[in-house]
Amino acid sequence: MLLIPTLYALGWLLAWPLIPFGVPPERQALIGTLISFLLLVGLLPRWSRLRWRSPDGWAALGLTASGCQGRRPIIPALCGGMVLASILLGIVLLPVLLGSWGHWIGEVSINRMLNALLLALGVGFAEELIFRAWLWRELNELLSSAAALLIQALVFSLVHTRFNLGVVSMLGLLSGLFLLGLALALQRRLDGGSLWGCIGLHGGLVGGWFLIQSGLVQLSPDAPAWLVGPGGLSPNPIGGLMGIGGLLILLTFQLTAVARAARPETGARKAS
Repeated sequence: MLLIPTLYALGWLLAWPLIPFGVPPERQALIGTLISFLLLVGLLPRWSRLRWRSPDGWAALGLTASGCQGRRPIIPALCGGMVLASILLGIVLLPVLLGSWGHWIGEVSINRMLNALLLALGVGFAEELIFRAWLWRELNELLSSAAALLIQALVFSLVHTRFNLGVVSMLGLLSGLFLLGLALALQRRLDGGSLWGCIGLHGGLVGGWFLIQSGLVQLSPDAPAWLVGPGGLSPNPIGGLMGIGGLLILLTFQLTAVARAARPETGARKAS
């Protein structure tokens, strides 16, 4: 309970000496957050050995496949997650373009592509390491697997929700983020514990939406929030009906795949 707040406070304290050098407050906060994350990355392998009794901390976090039978390789998992993100974004964009709530521009540059890629990998890696690696495992140590799955998704949605929105918009965003938290956790399970599929899916949504808004598609100011998501000029498609619908479809396929994968194990136990 105290690990993340403590590391965040340490990051802020280590960034505090930058104030006399004229570093703007927003830049100082960013540097403090980066320091906190680097401290977390350095601490987690030892944390996993002490808390989770795992001899290989990186494997326990889902970042390597050493000693993990059935774990999906890094590149296929990462690319698979990005493909799923592209499909979800396509579900949102299709009615936008067909309904004249936006038009295709198709402006792409190397700088925009690099920014989208860095944003995807940076946000995807950082947040999945916290939520689907550390938090989910900690909850599994304390609670049942079903409760851990639901609570990690709930915490993920609460942390990311903008509470300055109206009630309906806020509930839509909470619902979409909760479903996304479930989908990311199930994706890690389907990938045999690899975290890279979650990173690809989460980062692909973030980087892909950035790329869409920065030049691929011009959204109309009249585009309804129920379609493109709440947020006004900076909508979050996860909170719209199309985003929620796409996530429900993805969850249906994931749960079917999880149930199918569990049947041979059940049959093998009965036979033995």
